[in-house]
Amino acid sequence: MPTPSSRWMWLAAWPVVAVLALSNEPAPLYVLWQDRIGFSAATLTAIYACYIAGLLGTLTVAGTLSDRFGRKPVLVPGLGLGLLASAMFATAYSVPVLLTARLLSGIAVGAFLSAGMAAVSDLADRTQKRTAGLIASSSMVGGAAVGPLLAGLLSELAPGPSVTVFLLQLGLLLAALVVVLRMPLPRRESGTPSAGSRRWVRIPSAPRANRRQLLLGLAVFAPAIAATGFVLSLGPTLLADLLHTSSRILSGATIFVLFAAATGIQFAARRLQVRTDLLTGAGLTVASMATLVLAVRTTSVPALVASAVLAGLGQGLTQLGALTMLSSNVPTGRLAEANAALTAGGYLLAGALPVAAGALSDATSLNTATAVFGVTVAVLAVGGAVAVALREGEGRGGPRGAVVRTRRVRMPSAVRTSR
Repeated sequence: MPTPSSRWMWLAAWPVVAVLALSNEPAPLYVLWQDRIGFSAATLTAIYACYIAGLLGTLTVAGTLSDRFGRKPVLVPGLGLGLLASAMFATAYSVPVLLTARLLSGIAVGAFLSAGMAAVSDLADRTQKRTAGLIASSSMVGGAAVGPLLAGLLSELAPGPSVTVFLLQLGLLLAALVVVLRMPLPRRESGTPSAGSRRWVRIPSAPRANRRQLLLGLAVFAPAIAATGFVLSLGPTLLADLLHTSSRILSGATIFVLFAAATGIQFAARRLQVRTDLLTGAGLTVASMATLVLAVRTTSVPALVASAVLAGLGQGLTQLGALTMLSSNVPTGRLAEANAALTAGGYLLAGALPVAAGALSDATSLNTATAVFGVTVAVLAVGGAVAVALREGEGRGGPRGAVVRTRRVRMPSAVRTSR
């Protein structure tokens, strides 16, 4: 196997960006599909739930298969399903087609959130592991930012409002396929599975020694990603129905700002302690929910955008802290599975709460549903922050060691220059 290099570590992030762009591209187009096909807010969140179901189902197998057989056997089929999903979105004229396309896109994203992000770490040497965690995390949120912005712009400025962006997405995924096929990744022997990897389909987890780290990360990451999930699933409806604007550019730009904030804060916070990331991110999630409730009650577009920015900052910091703990401590042979466990736990909450909010919105009002959702997420985020803070008093072998020992240190000069 060729020696990993900084160049390949950065190139490996591109397929993650391309696939994660597909994850949020449909969001600004939901209003357009609602007008064309006709479906309720509950159906809208059910479509989003199909994405979550595909993602979670994939995470139960993708991490284990990737650790056992290698990254490419998971990444290449994932790209194939992403291509199929893009083609279906481009020709979607019914709810079943949207449900299927969203399911397939969830499967593709699940493959890359486990094997794709682990591939970035595989291509880094020992001195670059923390940098690899930063690159993997920022590529995830960076792709999630670019997709909806492209969809919003192209749906209003180019012919074929719901077609052009997915034709472009097909090109992005084909370029990503070339990178995946050429990545100098290690091969794994199928006959020698790592400890705990003998079953293909199981709930993903981390090695026993790292499970407290995983749970601490989840305690603050899951509420943060639930907050962004609400913006993705019901944000366009808020803009269209409650705030009286149907601009798909504004909808896409709002989601872009959310994930751009998540990307930027990760680079800005790269030298902070992991504990600081987790606690600050939880606080930002609480602030986001308070601002969201205010935005709905005052019908304020600026307040809604501010809520999206705060949600992005909260997700970015909690995600960076959790991924850094895992990439710095979990053995390579279980890293993809540990990444899958973190992502699965986060998206499980991110799928359940927005769907419940959508159903509550149909039964009562969007105002009531938003208030209940905001309070629920804020309480969970505060609980996660308390869990992280309380671990500080425990011994080195307990959760405090898991959090405080993991710090982002000053990058070697060669790495800093490469930026």
